Amino acid sequence: MNIVCSKCFATNRLPENKEISKATCGKCKSDLLDNSPVELSPENYQKFLQNSDIPVVVDFWAPWCGPCVMMAPNFKEASKEFSLKVRFAKVNTQDFPTLAQPYGIRGIPTMIVFRGGVEVDRVSGALATGQIVQWINSVV
Repeated sequence: MNIVCSKCFATNRLPENKEISKATCGKCKSDLLDNSPVELSPENYQKFLQNSDIPVVVDFWAPWCGPCVMMAPNFKEASKEFSLKVRFAKVNTQDFPTLAQPYGIRGIPTMIVFRGGVEVDRVSGALATGQIVQWINSVV
């Protein structure tokens, strides 16, 4: 399976049907199992979403949004549950509004699950960690 490195955005190939306890990026040697949310920008957005064989959950947020800031630790905590099953990313809609526009996002925070760069499901509003995990499990 293809995994995009969260540090250098290089695409790495990992065995699909094998328990993996350690994996490093072939380019920058970063830990591929680190599933902390990645900050996306116009330069890396498409590559991160389209080159990953596993689903990517993107949190569309803004720093002025109270519920977004309140949910950020929950999103990060939920990411720990899905190593090599789901990747987590964030898009600051204040800095990069053009990344949110194609999806018609009307309110933030909005989380969207992508598979192969295509939207699979979305949810809007601040959620607790358990609710995020439950929603992702229902989608993937």
